Amino acid sequence: MLNYLSLYKALLISVLLFLPVLKSSASQLVYQPVNPSFGGSPLNGSILLNSAQAQNTITDPNMDEEEETALSEFNNRLQRSLLSRLTSAIAGNFVAEDGSLIPGQTITEDFIIDVVDEGGGSIRVTTTDRSTGDSTTFIVESQTF
Repeated sequence: MLNYLSLYKALLISVLLFLPVLKSSASQLVYQPVNPSFGGSPLNGSILLNSAQAQNTITDPNMDEEEETALSEFNNRLQRSLLSRLTSAIAGNFVAEDGSLIPGQTITEDFIIDVVDEGGGSIRVTTTDRSTGDSTTFIVESQTF
């Protein structure tokens, strides 16, 4: 039994002495980013976005939390439609049958619209708010004037 114990110790000591000598195999460490903004795979983009949105607990304080009812949506669409037709009717006062703009002025309850021929193919259109006096001016250039 003593021989086996000393043989076991000798074997253990020899293994421990020659273990550092054995060639260890390893590969080079390679970093690959996950985020596609920094060179990662583009397939990770939707996963990262969904994860960020799931963790986001901040809400916009300026956002209306009430959804628009069907009645108010209908009224808004009706109002936009009527304003569009009114705008077309007013614009019809300034457009000749051949498509050229006719200089002149139109006064409504809230606005004053001036169309002035600047010469050289330019027409200046000025819209003035009668209650505040604020005005917006833009110039239309064309060869047909």
